[in-house]
Amino acid sequence: MANLLDGKKTAENIRTALKERVKALAAKGVRPGLSVTLVGEDPASKVYVGAKDAAATDVGIQAWTHRLPATISEKDLADHLEKQNRDPAVHGILLQLPLPAHLPSDKLLNLISASKDVDGFHPISLGNLMLGRQGFKPCTPWGVQMLLKAYNLSPEGKHVVVVGRSNIVGKPIANILIQKEAFANATVTVCHTGTPDIAYHTRQADFIIAAVGKAEVITGDMVKEGAVVVDVGVNRVKSDKAKSGFKLVGDVHFESVAAKASYITPVPGGVGPMTIAMLLTNTVQSAEMSLVR
Repeated sequence: MANLLDGKKTAENIRTALKERVKALAAKGVRPGLSVTLVGEDPASKVYVGAKDAAATDVGIQAWTHRLPATISEKDLADHLEKQNRDPAVHGILLQLPLPAHLPSDKLLNLISASKDVDGFHPISLGNLMLGRQGFKPCTPWGVQMLLKAYNLSPEGKHVVVVGRSNIVGKPIANILIQKEAFANATVTVCHTGTPDIAYHTRQADFIIAAVGKAEVITGDMVKEGAVVVDVGVNRVKSDKAKSGFKLVGDVHFESVAAKASYITPVPGGVGPMTIAMLLTNTVQSAEMSLVR
């Protein structure tokens, strides 16, 4: 049976270290500030934003959550984001996705100042990532890397198969892991809907990162003995055993894969807490950078 990669515990350790950095900033008269904007009433987004607020407060970050109506116009939302850009107390800006259908996500994300892009989605941030330069890394992919580092599981010289090519996880994690640096320097294969036989590739993988957004599509027969499996997916599926009638599962069929893998992330409690921890890390880093700007 595979060992668990405990994202919850690892995230706690990261937050403990961040508290010391926040204290050092306070001694210099700076308190990191995180501005989160939630548009509409998406239930999952509301839960996630609440978790971000609680985690930010725990490490000493000043967090503001702006709850805006789903009917807000593009211009009004753009004006709101520009106001956050100009506020010196705000070191990090996050626009929670998804947005209502009438609002252009890419266009609005691009309005966020690259110096406050703690989600790591701005083209400048992603360009720096691809080029191996300093900048804000997207939180979920960076969280995956830091979770592997916490367990001393280096993908250097190994074959990593990423299942999924989203701009949020698939593409950036591939770029992170091919960099010539510690806990990277891997050979990376990216599989997606255009890949004829995904199992052919995953069976060769030393590391599998599942980020496809479909419940339990990676099964035990698709994994070689001893592989490290990181499950980024969070999917709600019906369950007669749960009071709510639903349960959360990942993109990986946990039981069959855990029987063959050496390490595996649980869902929940794996990558999710790491995403928030890295968002806070980016925010503190932005506050530290403000001292030298």
